[in-house]
Amino acid sequence: MNETEARIRQLRKELDEHNYNYYVLNAPTIDDREFDRLMDELQRLEEQYPEYADPNSPPCRVGNDHNRSFTQVKHRYPMLSLGNTYTREEVAAFYERVSTSLQEPFTVIGELKYDGTSISLTYEHGRLSQAVTRGDGVQGDDVTENVKTIRSVPLVLRGDGYPDRFEIRGEILMPWAVFEKLNAEREREEEPLFANPRNAASGTLKLQNSAVVASRQLDAYLYYLLGENLPFDDHFENLHAARTWGFKVSEAMTRCRSLEDMFAFIDYWDENRKNLPVATDGIVFKVASLRQQKFLGYTAKSPRWAIAYKFQAERAETRLDSVSYQVGRTGTVTPVANLEPVQLSGTIVKRASLHNDDIIQSLDLHIGDRVYVEKGGEIIPKITGVNTDARILIGEKVRFITHCPECGTPLIRYEGEAAWYCPNDESCPPQIKGRIEHFISRRAMNIDGLGTETVDLFFRLGMIHDVADLYGLQENDIASLERLGDKSAHNIIEAIASSRNVPFERVLFALGIRFVGETVAKKLANVFGSVDRLAAATEEELIQVDEIGARIAGSVRAYFAHPSTSRLIARLKEAGVQMELSAERLADRTDRLQGATVVISGTFTRHSRDEYKTLIEQHGGKNTASVSAKTTYLLAGENMGPAKLEKATKLGIKIISEDEFLQLIGSGE
Repeated sequence: MNETEARIRQLRKELDEHNYNYYVLNAPTIDDREFDRLMDELQRLEEQYPEYADPNSPPCRVGNDHNRSFTQVKHRYPMLSLGNTYTREEVAAFYERVSTSLQEPFTVIGELKYDGTSISLTYEHGRLSQAVTRGDGVQGDDVTENVKTIRSVPLVLRGDGYPDRFEIRGEILMPWAVFEKLNAEREREEEPLFANPRNAASGTLKLQNSAVVASRQLDAYLYYLLGENLPFDDHFENLHAARTWGFKVSEAMTRCRSLEDMFAFIDYWDENRKNLPVATDGIVFKVASLRQQKFLGYTAKSPRWAIAYKFQAERAETRLDSVSYQVGRTGTVTPVANLEPVQLSGTIVKRASLHNDDIIQSLDLHIGDRVYVEKGGEIIPKITGVNTDARILIGEKVRFITHCPECGTPLIRYEGEAAWYCPNDESCPPQIKGRIEHFISRRAMNIDGLGTETVDLFFRLGMIHDVADLYGLQENDIASLERLGDKSAHNIIEAIASSRNVPFERVLFALGIRFVGETVAKKLANVFGSVDRLAAATEEELIQVDEIGARIAGSVRAYFAHPSTSRLIARLKEAGVQMELSAERLADRTDRLQGATVVISGTFTRHSRDEYKTLIEQHGGKNTASVSAKTTYLLAGENMGPAKLEKATKLGIKIISEDEFLQLIGSGE
């Protein structure tokens, strides 16, 4: 072994140890700066010496931006659901059934039921080889590359004594702190909020970009081993062994030798779960002996040797003091209930979203009402009911406001929508500032140095009134402001200058057109190529774009029909902002698929499914999800859906391979 290889191995060993100390033991032994220095050194060496590459090396945890589709994998052992109970009587009935069936002594292991997304990890010779979602229980998605980014999941096992091949199952979770931060960011961008950490974790795990997955800081708790040669016949002992191999196994496990022990476990965690860093929604009880588990067997849907007890959603009663209204960047007016402070799920709740007018009416709210507030699995408190028996003197009925609380403009409500809007998008301060904040955000123009407070300051001083004004800011003017100075001013002007190089699809997203998120912006940019062509597109032309419906098409048309939009676009062009695809991207556009509708099915080797969707649009075609008489081609990959193949064959649709498609669009690959 030469010096370079030895150093690479040493760095991998050290970094694995530091990851384990930090993410599993929660006891770091070095600071972040030193960790980053070691990681940078390893990455540099692996790039210089690719012959020493290892798919389970620590740098794999940062993910990559390669888009890909997920392959369906059949589970070696089916992932069945657990039977749910909600009462102590049902827990007692489970205990009696097990006792009657076994006719011998047994113990039950009590564990927390983590509220995440189920995962099955396979290890071969001490290395992670595959990670598969639950799916339908028979087969799931191969999400190995995404799971590698989760730092509490060991890529290489510690110690010894583990089988040559085994599975370990558990939950992928998003910690509360990460979830709150993510939702706060989405709220600022007026994107739909994740209802709870479970949805956030599940959605993150299925992202096509593993670098984004890595940024979401998911966690994993493991709770069950499967394999032919497990070290013990006892579930508890196996998990204890797994902990020594580097897995994050909850300390909240106990042996229950009686029904009373099980009830005591429920009582303890029903009270103390609110202090945990991750979401839980119940308790799981499992017969400890694997021999006894095998004897008890399974029903068609669930094991007879385990059961889940679900906690009741925590609810508190408090007083409704008032209702206030917030205006977002798109003019959406959101009602917020201001409450008498009350403790709920470990936090003090003072406010709760009322969402919209329909919710207010359904609750029949009056000021001063005693209301029921719940969190349950949701971080955002919500009012679920009113204690009408507590009404002694009925206060004023809550009625949705008729005018904007910020600018006084009469509100409007679009047909088919629950929300009320302020239509004064040119003069309503929260809308103006909200659009600017969206424009400068990381995923849009990424203008560092500007934030909510700075935008508010510039707006109040009359320095900016729209996003185009940013490009007219002067360094000296910014430097003269309190709490900013020369360095901050220079950094802001540099960041604004850099934003001129942001590609067109991100500029389109940054404009903040209602219903046009990152994905839609990318599709529109690929199809139309420039802001001028997009502005001239008819509603019918817009609807022809994959996943663009009447609502989005109408919003795009309304945006470009507004008199102020053309002036804004002209000023942004003058400032040097990218308002069309790059020359390289435009040169790749053809009409080879003009008028063609293509359905994609299966997995591919040359490009990901998302890349093929882009290629279809780039060459003038339309991608749809389902086969119909209007389908021109079925692009067929490996493991394609049999139903699509059958329908395409029946309708006489031309079925083409990956190579045939690339030839069709003139790709020489």
